[in-house]
Amino acid sequence: MENTDNKKDLKRGLQNRHIQLIALGGAIGTGLFLGIGPAAVLAGPSVILGYAIAGFIAFFIMRQLGEMVVQEPVSGSFSHFAYKYWGPFPGFASGWNYWMLYILVSMSELTAIGIYVQFWWPEIPLWASSAFFFVVINMLNLASVKVYGEAEFWFSIVKVVAIIAMILFGSYLLLSGTGGEQATIQNLWNDGGFFPKGWLSGNGSGGYEGLLAAMALIMFSFGGLELVGITAAEAENPEKNIPKATNQVIYRILIFYVGALIILFSLSPWKSITDGSSPFVMVFERLNGFQLDIFGQNINFTKLIANVLNVIVLTAALSVYNSSVYSNSRMLYGLAQQGNAPKLLSKLNKNYVPVMAILVSALFAAVCIVINKLIPEQALSILMSLVVSALVINWLMISYTHIKFRKAHQLEQTKFPSFLYPISNYICLFFLAGILVVMWLTGLKMSVELIPIWLLFLYGCYYLVQRNK
Repeated sequence: MENTDNKKDLKRGLQNRHIQLIALGGAIGTGLFLGIGPAAVLAGPSVILGYAIAGFIAFFIMRQLGEMVVQEPVSGSFSHFAYKYWGPFPGFASGWNYWMLYILVSMSELTAIGIYVQFWWPEIPLWASSAFFFVVINMLNLASVKVYGEAEFWFSIVKVVAIIAMILFGSYLLLSGTGGEQATIQNLWNDGGFFPKGWLSGNGSGGYEGLLAAMALIMFSFGGLELVGITAAEAENPEKNIPKATNQVIYRILIFYVGALIILFSLSPWKSITDGSSPFVMVFERLNGFQLDIFGQNINFTKLIANVLNVIVLTAALSVYNSSVYSNSRMLYGLAQQGNAPKLLSKLNKNYVPVMAILVSALFAAVCIVINKLIPEQALSILMSLVVSALVINWLMISYTHIKFRKAHQLEQTKFPSFLYPISNYICLFFLAGILVVMWLTGLKMSVELIPIWLLFLYGCYYLVQRNK
């Protein structure tokens, strides 16, 4: 690494196609492919409505963040805005909360990567494959921001193609009648209605409570959409590309989430879904024994099904970890510029990459891998509860910071105004507060209890930093 004191800025190496797929890829992860099952068990077909509602809330938050980053496309994203428009501690807490969130996400994704590799090569130890991709992804990010953008572009392409393929195949099964007698659009309301699960009443049938219980799980599927804001300092023409990517997210969510779920829930009664399954997995399973004649060769898709599905979930995990490395390093870089992290972390190498920020984040992620192997399962569940808490804190701070931002700019017209300000902000804040209540009542009580403890810990760290200054 060379001395780069004269290089003060990150390089704008992310093109429009990179930003578009980064935005889309942030909404498509293992939560979509494998995480729908638990929400579907709680809510039945009404989970479709839940994803539509959560999509609009996520879109409101993206527009609020988008307005700020287009007006000031700087490093640090929402941490920078919280620091500037809200105060020193909110900026400190926002940045370090986000950094810790994706350190923990990195831990879980690296573990998942190792499990997916063992599907093909069970003799390879979990730590070996995790360590291999740990090195590969960090090397990609150390090369240049364009290399990161290119890798994320192709990861996202694989995920998008997979969803489109599943939608098309599911539609074929539904419309052609080859999906079996149980494949009918009436599955959306036949088994107890569109809202079949009563949670508050305790009788397990009828009512909207099941959907309310599932909303906490549904919202976390959209974690990662805020990544668009992190790219602002390195995006080519951010005034044009970021608004375009942000605006396109809403209808893509409707197509990929809502549209796909309507088709998939029509293929089979929702009661056949379990906590450990997903409607997407069920579509692939329907290929078992499916024969196709190609150039006189009869092909059985039985083995191909499992391999294709494993490629998809492996790609999703690699994509999330790739973005975690990128976003964490840029957040540390922004915190260092604020004076809320060691100045060393703001150093750039010859490729304008915050190399020390990447290496420090990688060091902590590597420690998490070791912890994941050594600590009891109960301790790991506490860490993952902290992920849930950190994600809610992040969204709440973005929406409230935007109110502060608009008050500071009330005498001028911003370049990319958000929708329905300030009504949309209060809708988001009220909705997220409601999510916390639902979490408290539905088995995620620890996640809510950890929030004040975590904020007190961050304030203690902030106090020590300020005292040392």
